[in-house]
Amino acid sequence: MSSAQDPFYIVKDEIQDSIDKLQATFHQWEHIPVASGEQSRLTKELLSNCESIEWQVDELEKAISVAARDPSLYGINQAACDKRRKWTSTARIQVGNIKKAVTASNFGGMRQELMRMPKSHQQTTNGKYVAKDNDDFISSESDTQMLLIRQQDEELDELNASVERIGSVGLTIHDELLAQDRI
Repeated sequence: MSSAQDPFYIVKDEIQDSIDKLQATFHQWEHIPVASGEQSRLTKELLSNCESIEWQVDELEKAISVAARDPSLYGINQAACDKRRKWTSTARIQVGNIKKAVTASNFGGMRQELMRMPKSHQQTTNGKYVAKDNDDFISSESDTQMLLIRQQDEELDELNASVERIGSVGLTIHDELLAQDRI
């Protein structure tokens, strides 16, 4: 089967395009300031795209396994199956490396944000400075909690929108089924 007719190459090209876009977004993400909203948005986008590409690669590997059971039926040989498996392995490694980097940076950034001490923290015996440091620390922790609450609110809003869309689709399906029952 020629590469123009072989569905493997069509799917492979689509996945490769997704990986190329993922890498471009990752390079953009690397140059964005850590605490910015844009970085948070790109982090979610990168992790979501990694999951999607991993799923696509899994499905392609399943198709390769089916073809490898009887290669002559699909017009390929064992060498072609091995080459295809090698490509999926390489694709998985590329996506995995990006996912690890984003996840590690994300956890490191959260830990750093949660563990940061106020800039004015100095070890002194003067009670006035210690009290100010304590107040700064409490204020810093309060800010951190507010940031986490805001992030949770945003995620809940996204979840709510998804549930509403699913509900709407369910109602549409229900209406269609009722209409078909009447026919």
